[in-house]
Amino acid sequence: MPYFYLAEKTIAFPHPSLTDDYGILAVGGDLSAARLLEAYRMGIFPWFNEGEPILWWSPDPRFVLFPDELKVSRSMRPYFNQKKFTVTLDQHFETVMRLCGSSGHRGRSGGTWISEDMIAAYTRLYKMGFAHSVEVWKGDQIVGGLYGLSLGKVFFGESMFALEANASKFGFITLVQFLDRKGFQMIDCQQETNHLGSLGARAIDREQFLDLLKINEKEETWIGKWTLDGGLEVTPF
Repeated sequence: MPYFYLAEKTIAFPHPSLTDDYGILAVGGDLSAARLLEAYRMGIFPWFNEGEPILWWSPDPRFVLFPDELKVSRSMRPYFNQKKFTVTLDQHFETVMRLCGSSGHRGRSGGTWISEDMIAAYTRLYKMGFAHSVEVWKGDQIVGGLYGLSLGKVFFGESMFALEANASKFGFITLVQFLDRKGFQMIDCQQETNHLGSLGARAIDREQFLDLLKINEKEETWIGKWTLDGGLEVTPF
């Protein structure tokens, strides 16, 4: 199946329903802030190997988590009750991206998809106040984290990593509770993983996902650096 080719001078995408069976919609374009924001607004995201043309995806079904469906396993509860980790937001965005890229998250052909171009592009969005990071600490060391971007009341998760057992889950659960308290309606997890499924994420039809994004366009985006309100106390389990 031929893909749509995106010209660099025009920021526009075909409708996500026009993907191939794998969820690939288009090729080309660039990673400018304006194009990335338009892509996420439409339910599209880039994913490609370093050195290859940019591929734009909108898979069907879509894997999402609704904050009120978050699941916390019994094995995770001692981590919170004993406060084994601490969490910050937006303190070391680029570091989190690089750790995600070096911690086994691979592209379609084995190499990491978090290239220098991707790091530069998402760091620009971070500096603009759209992209955000979660840092999980053990003492003075970052041992887990994740990053993504926010539009309206939807958080679009991109990648996570853990250097200590359950550190990424700890950060993700903290983020979900934080977003729930801020009125967020959905966390986009893009594609299914057992890791996120165990936390309550589930697949929905792309059409339903796009309908939710359309409703989300009416919501104001919370732009700027995020903080845990002086120290968020995660709900005990």
